[in-house]
Amino acid sequence: MPLKVAVQMDPIEKINIAGDSTFALMLEAQARGHQLFYYTPDTLSQRGTDVSARVQPVKVRDIKGDHFTLGEAKLANLADMDVVLLRQDPPFDMHYITTTHLLEQIHPKTLVVNDPASVRNAPEKILVLNYPQLMPPTLVSRDRATIEAFREEHGDVVMKPLYGNGGAAVFKVARRDVNFGSLFDLFSVTFREPWMIQRFLPEVKHGDKRIILVDGVALGAVNRLPQGDDIRSNMVRGGAAASTDLSPREQEICAAIGPDLKKRGLIFVGIDVIDGLLTEINVTSPTGIRAIKRLGGPDLAVSIWEAIEARRA
Repeated sequence: MPLKVAVQMDPIEKINIAGDSTFALMLEAQARGHQLFYYTPDTLSQRGTDVSARVQPVKVRDIKGDHFTLGEAKLANLADMDVVLLRQDPPFDMHYITTTHLLEQIHPKTLVVNDPASVRNAPEKILVLNYPQLMPPTLVSRDRATIEAFREEHGDVVMKPLYGNGGAAVFKVARRDVNFGSLFDLFSVTFREPWMIQRFLPEVKHGDKRIILVDGVALGAVNRLPQGDDIRSNMVRGGAAASTDLSPREQEICAAIGPDLKKRGLIFVGIDVIDGLLTEINVTSPTGIRAIKRLGGPDLAVSIWEAIEARRA
Protein backbone atom coordinates (compact mmCIF):
# COMPACT_ATOMS: atom_id res chain seq x y z
CA MET A 1 0.00 0.00 0.00
CA PRO A 2 1.52 3.38 -1.00
CA LEU A 3 2.42 5.63 1.91
CA LYS A 4 2.56 9.41 2.24
CA VAL A 5 6.13 10.11 3.39
CA ALA A 6 7.42 13.49 4.56
CA VAL A 7 11.20 13.93 4.81
CA GLN A 8 12.50 16.47 7.31
CA MET A 9 16.04 17.17 6.13
CA ASP A 10 18.69 19.75 5.31
CA PRO A 11 18.29 21.71 2.05
CA ILE A 12 18.04 19.11 -0.70
CA GLU A 13 19.97 21.22 -3.18
CA LYS A 14 23.08 21.07 -0.96
CA ILE A 15 23.34 17.33 -0.33
CA ASN A 16 26.04 15.13 -1.86
CA ILE A 17 23.92 12.39 -3.40
CA ALA A 18 26.90 10.03 -3.79
CA GLY A 19 27.04 9.44 -0.05
CA ASP A 20 23.76 10.75 1.36
CA SER A 21 21.70 8.12 3.16
CA THR A 22 18.60 10.30 3.21
CA PHE A 23 18.70 10.49 -0.57
CA ALA A 24 19.08 6.69 -0.75
CA LEU A 25 15.98 6.31 1.43
CA MET A 26 14.06 8.71 -0.81
CA LEU A 27 15.07 6.81 -3.94
CA GLU A 28 13.89 3.53 -2.43
CA ALA A 29 10.63 5.02 -1.15
CA GLN A 30 9.88 6.37 -4.61
CA ALA A 31 10.72 3.01 -6.21
CA ARG A 32 8.23 1.35 -3.85
CA GLY A 33 5.46 3.68 -5.01
CA HIS A 34 5.34 5.90 -1.92
CA GLN A 35 4.46 9.58 -2.30
CA LEU A 36 7.31 11.83 -1.17
CA PHE A 37 7.13 15.28 0.42
CA TYR A 38 10.12 17.42 1.40
CA TYR A 39 10.53 20.12 4.04
CA THR A 40 13.27 21.70 6.13
CA PRO A 41 12.95 21.86 9.93
CA ASP A 42 12.69 25.66 10.00
CA THR A 43 9.15 25.36 8.52
CA LEU A 44 7.92 23.09 11.32
CA SER A 45 5.13 24.64 13.43
CA GLN A 46 2.65 23.70 16.15
CA ARG A 47 -0.70 25.37 16.76
CA GLY A 48 -2.74 23.81 19.51
CA THR A 49 -2.26 20.10 18.96
CA ASP A 50 -1.71 20.42 15.19
CA VAL A 51 1.86 20.02 13.93
CA SER A 52 2.46 21.31 10.43
CA ALA A 53 5.25 22.04 7.98
CA ARG A 54 5.52 23.79 4.64
CA VAL A 55 5.98 20.71 2.44
CA GLN A 56 6.69 20.30 -1.26
CA PRO A 57 6.04 17.19 -3.35
CA VAL A 58 9.41 15.91 -4.55
CA LYS A 59 10.68 13.57 -7.25
CA VAL A 60 14.25 12.29 -6.96
CA ARG A 61 16.67 10.75 -9.43
CA ASP A 62 20.22 9.50 -9.09
CA ILE A 63 21.76 12.13 -11.38
CA LYS A 64 24.42 14.44 -10.01
CA GLY A 65 23.45 18.08 -10.50
CA ASP A 66 19.88 17.14 -11.45
CA HIS A 67 18.75 15.00 -8.54
CA PHE A 68 15.35 16.46 -7.62
CA THR A 69 12.24 18.27 -8.78
CA LEU A 70 10.03 20.11 -6.30
CA GLY A 71 6.34 20.87 -6.56
CA GLU A 72 4.40 23.78 -5.09
CA ALA A 73 4.89 24.41 -1.36
CA LYS A 74 1.87 24.19 0.91
CA LEU A 75 1.24 24.08 4.64
CA ALA A 76 0.38 20.50 5.57
CA ASN A 77 -0.74 18.87 8.79
CA LEU A 78 1.90 16.19 9.42
CA ALA A 79 -0.73 14.02 11.14
CA ASP A 80 -2.03 13.40 7.61
CA MET A 81 1.26 11.72 6.68
CA ASP A 82 1.91 8.03 7.20
CA VAL A 83 5.64 8.41 7.85
CA VAL A 84 8.01 11.25 8.71
CA LEU A 85 11.73 10.67 8.26
CA LEU A 86 13.63 12.74 10.84
CA ARG A 87 16.85 13.22 8.88
CA GLN A 88 18.43 16.63 9.37
CA ASP A 89 22.07 16.56 10.45
CA PRO A 90 23.24 17.73 13.87
CA PRO A 91 24.44 19.88 15.65
CA PHE A 92 22.14 18.45 18.28
CA ASP A 93 21.17 21.81 19.73
CA MET A 94 17.98 23.30 21.18
CA HIS A 95 16.58 23.79 17.66
CA TYR A 96 17.04 20.08 16.97
CA ILE A 97 15.59 19.13 20.36
CA THR A 98 12.55 21.35 19.76
CA THR A 99 11.78 19.50 16.51
CA THR A 100 11.68 16.23 18.45
CA HIS A 101 9.16 17.70 20.90
CA LEU A 102 6.91 18.80 18.04
CA LEU A 103 7.18 15.52 16.13
CA GLU A 104 6.45 13.60 19.32
CA GLN A 105 2.91 15.03 19.15
CA ILE A 106 2.14 13.03 15.98
CA HIS A 107 4.08 9.83 16.72
CA PRO A 108 3.28 6.91 16.53
CA LYS A 109 0.02 7.52 14.65
CA THR A 110 2.29 9.06 12.08
CA LEU A 111 5.41 6.90 12.31
CA VAL A 112 8.46 9.10 12.90
CA VAL A 113 11.79 7.43 12.07
CA ASN A 114 13.68 7.46 14.32
CA ASP A 115 11.33 7.78 17.32
CA PRO A 116 11.67 11.50 18.24
CA ALA A 117 11.59 10.95 22.01
CA SER A 118 14.35 8.36 21.76
CA VAL A 119 16.42 10.62 19.51
CA ARG A 120 16.07 13.40 22.08
CA ASN A 121 16.84 11.18 25.06
CA ALA A 122 19.65 9.17 23.48
CA PRO A 123 22.07 11.44 21.60
CA GLU A 124 24.98 9.48 20.12
CA LYS A 125 27.67 10.32 22.64
CA ILE A 126 25.30 9.91 25.61
CA LEU A 127 23.47 6.70 24.72
CA VAL A 128 26.79 4.91 24.21
CA LEU A 129 27.66 5.52 27.88
CA ASN A 130 25.07 2.86 28.80
CA TYR A 131 27.56 0.24 27.59
CA PRO A 132 30.87 1.01 29.35
CA GLN A 133 31.92 -2.65 29.12
CA LEU A 134 31.98 -2.30 25.32
CA MET A 135 33.81 1.05 25.17
CA PRO A 136 37.33 2.43 25.55
CA PRO A 137 37.90 4.42 28.76
CA THR A 138 35.68 7.50 28.36
CA LEU A 139 35.10 10.71 30.28
CA VAL A 140 32.39 13.35 29.84
CA SER A 141 33.47 16.54 31.57
CA ARG A 142 34.51 20.17 31.22
CA ASP A 143 36.44 20.25 34.50
CA ARG A 144 40.14 20.79 33.76
CA ALA A 145 41.52 18.93 36.77
CA THR A 146 39.34 15.90 36.01
CA ILE A 147 40.41 15.89 32.36
CA GLU A 148 44.09 16.23 33.27
CA ALA A 149 43.81 13.30 35.70
CA PHE A 150 42.19 11.21 32.94
CA ARG A 151 45.05 12.08 30.56
CA GLU A 152 47.60 11.19 33.21
CA GLU A 153 45.94 7.80 33.66
CA HIS A 154 45.37 6.93 29.99
CA GLY A 155 48.00 8.84 28.03
CA ASP A 156 47.01 10.11 24.59
CA VAL A 157 43.31 10.97 24.32
CA VAL A 158 40.79 12.22 21.80
CA MET A 159 38.67 15.26 22.71
CA LYS A 160 35.47 15.99 20.81
CA PRO A 161 32.25 18.00 21.22
CA LEU A 162 29.46 16.10 22.93
CA TYR A 163 26.86 17.14 20.35
CA GLY A 164 28.95 17.51 17.20
CA ASN A 165 28.94 15.37 14.08
CA GLY A 166 30.98 14.40 11.06
CA GLY A 167 34.32 14.51 12.84
CA ALA A 168 34.17 18.29 13.36
CA ALA A 169 36.46 19.63 16.14
CA VAL A 170 37.91 16.20 17.00
CA PHE A 171 41.43 16.52 18.43
CA LYS A 172 44.11 14.07 19.51
CA VAL A 173 45.85 15.33 22.67
CA ALA A 174 49.07 13.76 23.93
CA ARG A 175 49.71 13.06 27.61
CA ARG A 176 52.28 15.87 27.52
CA ASP A 177 50.89 18.35 25.01
CA VAL A 178 51.88 22.02 24.96
CA ASN A 179 48.63 22.85 23.14
CA PHE A 180 46.31 21.35 25.76
CA GLY A 181 45.83 24.60 27.70
CA SER A 182 44.88 26.55 24.58
CA LEU A 183 42.63 23.74 23.38
CA PHE A 184 40.91 23.61 26.77
CA ASP A 185 40.31 27.38 26.60
CA LEU A 186 38.94 27.06 23.05
CA PHE A 187 36.52 24.30 24.00
CA SER A 188 35.46 26.19 27.14
CA VAL A 189 34.38 29.30 25.24
CA THR A 190 32.95 27.40 22.24
CA PHE A 191 30.82 24.77 24.00
CA ARG A 192 28.55 25.38 27.01
CA GLU A 193 28.08 21.64 27.60
CA PRO A 194 30.75 19.14 28.68
CA TRP A 195 32.73 17.38 25.99
CA MET A 196 33.81 13.78 25.46
CA ILE A 197 37.34 12.56 26.16
CA GLN A 198 38.33 9.01 25.17
CA ARG A 199 41.56 7.06 25.34
CA PHE A 200 43.18 7.31 21.92
CA LEU A 201 43.02 4.05 19.98
CA PRO A 202 46.12 3.76 17.72
CA GLU A 203 44.42 1.01 15.70
CA VAL A 204 42.20 3.70 14.15
CA LYS A 205 44.89 3.76 11.43
CA HIS A 206 43.41 0.42 10.31
CA GLY A 207 39.90 1.84 10.23
CA ASP A 208 36.87 3.10 12.12
CA LYS A 209 34.08 0.70 11.24
CA ARG A 210 30.55 2.03 10.68
CA ILE A 211 28.03 -0.75 11.29
CA ILE A 212 24.38 -0.27 10.31
CA LEU A 213 21.66 -1.83 12.47
CA VAL A 214 18.10 -1.98 11.20
CA ASP A 215 15.49 -2.58 13.89
CA GLY A 216 18.27 -3.80 16.19
CA VAL A 217 19.93 -6.20 13.74
CA ALA A 218 23.36 -5.60 12.16
CA LEU A 219 22.94 -5.82 8.38
CA GLY A 220 26.03 -4.16 6.88
CA ALA A 221 29.26 -2.29 7.53
CA VAL A 222 31.90 -0.12 5.92
CA ASN A 223 35.45 0.40 7.14
CA ARG A 224 36.46 4.07 7.07
CA LEU A 225 40.21 4.67 6.79
CA PRO A 226 41.85 7.97 7.80
CA GLN A 227 43.96 9.59 5.11
CA GLY A 228 47.29 11.40 5.32
CA ASP A 229 48.06 12.82 8.74
CA ASP A 230 44.40 13.18 9.79
CA ILE A 231 43.20 10.92 12.64
CA ARG A 232 39.58 11.36 11.53
CA SER A 233 38.14 8.65 9.33
CA ASN A 234 34.72 10.21 8.63
CA MET A 235 34.06 10.07 4.89
CA VAL A 236 32.89 13.69 4.94
CA ARG A 237 36.44 14.51 6.19
CA GLY A 238 38.14 12.56 3.42
CA GLY A 239 38.18 9.09 4.96
CA ALA A 240 38.39 6.27 2.42
CA ALA A 241 35.67 3.62 2.39
CA ALA A 242 36.60 -0.06 2.23
CA SER A 243 34.48 -3.21 2.27
CA THR A 244 34.53 -5.22 5.46
CA ASP A 245 32.90 -8.02 7.45
CA LEU A 246 31.97 -8.15 11.11
CA SER A 247 34.39 -9.76 13.54
CA PRO A 248 33.07 -11.99 16.35
CA ARG A 249 33.68 -9.10 18.77
CA GLU A 250 31.66 -6.71 16.61
CA GLN A 251 28.84 -9.23 16.35
CA GLU A 252 28.92 -9.46 20.15
CA ILE A 253 28.61 -5.66 20.44
CA CYS A 254 25.64 -5.60 18.06
CA ALA A 255 23.90 -8.44 19.89
CA ALA A 256 24.36 -6.59 23.20
CA ILE A 257 22.87 -3.27 22.08
CA GLY A 258 20.43 -4.36 19.36
CA PRO A 259 17.43 -5.28 21.53
CA ASP A 260 17.63 -1.94 23.38
CA LEU A 261 17.77 0.00 20.10
CA LYS A 262 14.69 -1.80 18.79
CA LYS A 263 12.81 -1.25 22.04
CA ARG A 264 13.54 2.49 21.80
CA GLY A 265 12.08 2.67 18.27
CA LEU A 266 15.48 3.41 16.72
CA ILE A 267 14.98 1.71 13.35
CA PHE A 268 18.04 3.09 11.55
CA VAL A 269 21.21 3.27 13.64
CA GLY A 270 24.89 3.53 12.76
CA ILE A 271 27.45 2.53 15.37
CA ASP A 272 31.18 3.24 15.26
CA VAL A 273 33.70 0.60 16.34
CA ILE A 274 37.49 0.93 16.51
CA ASP A 275 39.65 -2.10 17.36
CA GLY A 276 36.68 -3.95 18.84
CA LEU A 277 35.57 -1.03 21.02
CA LEU A 278 32.30 0.87 20.67
CA THR A 279 32.84 4.65 20.43
CA GLU A 280 29.48 6.11 19.27
CA ILE A 281 25.85 5.15 18.58
CA ASN A 282 24.49 7.43 15.86
CA VAL A 283 20.71 7.88 15.92
CA THR A 284 20.04 11.41 14.64
CA SER A 285 20.92 11.16 10.93
CA PRO A 286 23.17 8.12 10.46
CA THR A 287 24.84 7.54 7.14
CA GLY A 288 26.82 4.84 5.36
CA ILE A 289 24.24 2.90 3.38
CA ARG A 290 25.29 4.23 -0.04
CA ALA A 291 28.95 3.36 0.62
CA ILE A 292 28.01 -0.17 1.71
CA LYS A 293 26.02 -0.75 -1.48
CA ARG A 294 28.72 0.80 -3.67
CA LEU A 295 31.30 -1.60 -2.21
CA GLY A 296 29.19 -4.64 -3.06
CA GLY A 297 27.23 -4.97 0.16
CA PRO A 298 23.45 -5.12 0.57
CA ASP A 299 21.13 -2.24 -0.29
CA LEU A 300 20.14 -1.32 3.24
CA ALA A 301 17.60 1.25 2.06
CA VAL A 302 15.49 -1.77 1.11
CA SER A 303 15.86 -3.28 4.60
CA ILE A 304 15.02 0.01 6.29
CA TRP A 305 11.85 0.45 4.24
CA GLU A 306 10.84 -3.14 4.91
CA ALA A 307 11.15 -2.39 8.64
CA ILE A 308 9.17 0.85 8.29
CA GLU A 309 6.40 -0.83 6.29
CA ALA A 310 6.21 -3.65 8.82
CA ARG A 311 5.72 -1.13 11.62
CA ARG A 312 3.04 0.70 9.64
CA ALA A 313 1.26 -2.58 8.98
